[in-house]
Amino acid sequence: MNYARTALLLAALTAFVLVLGWMLGGKTGLVIALLAAAGMNLYAYWNSDKMVLSMYSAQPVDRSTAPLLVGIVERLTARAGMPMPAVYVIDQPQPNAFATGRDPEHASVAATTGLLAMLSPEELEGVMAHELAHVRNRDTLIMTVTATLAGAIGMLANFGMFFGGNREESEEGGGALGTVGTILMAILAPLVAMLVQMAISRTREYEADAAGAAMCGNPLALASALARLEQSAGAVPNAVAEGHPATAHLFIVNPLTGSGLAQMFSTHPAMASRIERLQALAGLAAAPARGPWG
Repeated sequence: MNYARTALLLAALTAFVLVLGWMLGGKTGLVIALLAAAGMNLYAYWNSDKMVLSMYSAQPVDRSTAPLLVGIVERLTARAGMPMPAVYVIDQPQPNAFATGRDPEHASVAATTGLLAMLSPEELEGVMAHELAHVRNRDTLIMTVTATLAGAIGMLANFGMFFGGNREESEEGGGALGTVGTILMAILAPLVAMLVQMAISRTREYEADAAGAAMCGNPLALASALARLEQSAGAVPNAVAEGHPATAHLFIVNPLTGSGLAQMFSTHPAMASRIERLQALAGLAAAPARGPWG
């Protein structure tokens, strides 16, 4: 069900890009929108992981420089039958982690120094299992495409605002928003894109929690880590994330310190809901097998 919902939301976001292009410029606008979205996604497919790792000044580590972290990732990948990803550490006091890469064969996982200092080995294993679940589920690619499409929508909306839209009906159809319509579209289109991106991201976080809990075999350790991370991440600012909020969806917990309305539009589900689901999974795992008569 979660995969079907993700596919439908991605299809809706893609269609919205094309409709927005058509509304702003008819068939020509539709072609421009299609080419822009395709070009941006192609670039992101090959380069998004390098861009994000460089943005956060992530440093590669191995068994000699980060034996606990690398050892945990090696055990989890062996258990899950996955390729070993590149492992990075970010010199950042905010406890957090993320995964990136276009597929399991070209994946990277990164943890902050704050995360390594705060969590127990069991909690750290739960967090890395969550990130590896994103890799195995190809969420890193899904969210890259989602963020790119959302960026394309914002670009098209700004383009229409700058050029004022095509104010006359054309034989092609479309391109007839006019000044007021163009202004409204410039305001509403990025908002709609953000809401769809938020819905996709939240769906994938729930899925990664469940898959990560199964991978490490300890849902309660992941739940404990999430509870500690949320409290600390909200109190410790991440300057790079604040400057690049479009990358917030990558992290296991929201790296932004905003509150109130900003949290309502967070790309992450409510932490209480995530923890409750993990506790339910732990209860199911601990429940004794029952016969046909209970």
